[in-house]
Amino acid sequence: MKIALAQINPIVGDLDGNTELILAAAREAAANGAEILLTPELALTGYPPEDLLLRPAFLQQCREKIARFIDELDGITLVLGYPSVSGDEIFNSACVIRDGHFLGRYDKLLLPNNAVFDEVRYFTPGAVPLVFEQNGVNIGIAICEDLWDTEPAAAARDEGADLLLALNASPYHQAKQSKRRDVARQRVDENDMPVVYCNLVGGQDELVFDGHSFAINKAGALALQLPAYQSVIGYVDYQNGDLQIGDITPDESLEASIYGALVQGVKDYIGKNRFPGVLLGLSGGIDSALTLAIAVDALGADKVHAVMMPSRYTADISVNDSREMIEILGCQYSEIEIWPIYEAMMAGLAPEFAGTEMDTTEENLQSRIRGMLLMALSNKGGKLVLTTGNKSEMTTGYATLYGDMAGGFAVLKDIAKTLVYRLSNWRNEQGVVIPERIITRPPSAELRPDQKDQDSLPEYEVLDAILAAYVEDNLSIADIIQLGYAEADVHKVVRLLKINEYKRRQAPVGPRITQRSFGKDWRMPITQRFTR
Repeated sequence: MKIALAQINPIVGDLDGNTELILAAAREAAANGAEILLTPELALTGYPPEDLLLRPAFLQQCREKIARFIDELDGITLVLGYPSVSGDEIFNSACVIRDGHFLGRYDKLLLPNNAVFDEVRYFTPGAVPLVFEQNGVNIGIAICEDLWDTEPAAAARDEGADLLLALNASPYHQAKQSKRRDVARQRVDENDMPVVYCNLVGGQDELVFDGHSFAINKAGALALQLPAYQSVIGYVDYQNGDLQIGDITPDESLEASIYGALVQGVKDYIGKNRFPGVLLGLSGGIDSALTLAIAVDALGADKVHAVMMPSRYTADISVNDSREMIEILGCQYSEIEIWPIYEAMMAGLAPEFAGTEMDTTEENLQSRIRGMLLMALSNKGGKLVLTTGNKSEMTTGYATLYGDMAGGFAVLKDIAKTLVYRLSNWRNEQGVVIPERIITRPPSAELRPDQKDQDSLPEYEVLDAILAAYVEDNLSIADIIQLGYAEADVHKVVRLLKINEYKRRQAPVGPRITQRSFGKDWRMPITQRFTR
């Protein structure tokens, strides 16, 4: 028995388009001899549909699409993820459709309500397993979180299942794929039952789904692994009570998987929202250079417009390095001098600023002029502004509200500064696109003479380690100091993190690549006095 896995990229809410996508996959799978097509979790609606699930018209159209699958599909068994309704209750479900018949419905038993997940808001948990028969094989179903606990798979086994099919919408974060396989192997070991795991692919706001669908046989070995960040249909054979070894795409390096997530996030945010392209401010620094490289890789040079906006503090090498990068990538490029605008604004503010010393106000004004220019170009041409700030800056507030934070998508929002360097070096190993001097010169905002980031911040290796310990590992200040970091540095970083929460609330969304990004999985109060 050949089983097909539809690793597809649906668009949330596009029920017509998603239906055609699934029908096309089913027909292709049937033409290639597959007897079952397994789809991802909520493939019909895209994931997560969020408050669309609270709209009766949306749920009604989902019911109508299920009727269409029943009417049109033949020659293959479809296991389809969709939202079902019973009375006033909504379920995260999978149905089994074969040759004009609705064979059964499985409702997700375990509803995640942590990290980026909020399923308890919408769904009622299911209560019973579903096992259906195909060519003498009894097949159970699990949906995503169900696989991460022992009971749902065991319940399917107790109902006679020989094989478990898992529908998933498992978002990417670092090292997630190895964790998924480990969990699947645990279920295989516990139940002596192979697992086929079909995952979603694509970007949805801040979430990125990497695909990487796979199958594990009774021996705990990989029988199939599909590539990351690709919409593909994969096939695995079930013979003599087990899955047979088939195509296995090797794992990527950590840098390759993170870079791929950023590219996928940009590509789908721009494409699914139908923007004609993107704009970004190019400074000659490493953050904007990496953002530019990602944008071109995601969209093509013809959809990317980089704008250099020098001031009197911008070094000549910053302009020259930016021009060199544009020559390599071939995207649209503009230079707009901001100093005349700055002087005009300072003249207008002179009566109000009389008797005060120059400080970060004047520095931030330069950044806000740049943000204003980019937004003007965006309004005129319709392209979306990509912001270029990284997670280290978002942590410490080393970013200007309504300045370099102005834009529609924050590509590096979850990328710490040290990781920016690693990704830049990795990208250049695939083919040089970032001039070496951009990577090697000390980072600077270039808002005052001879400015360096470390004038006001700890070394990035220290800052990022403290950030990871506090934000991603949830360690206390005392715990982090015990790790050997200077007490003054720890207190400074945590203090900056807390007082800049109001800025992060106003930042655009950006791709999530850690287990704790400043997005759905970071919900700290702005007004609070907890100090540890």
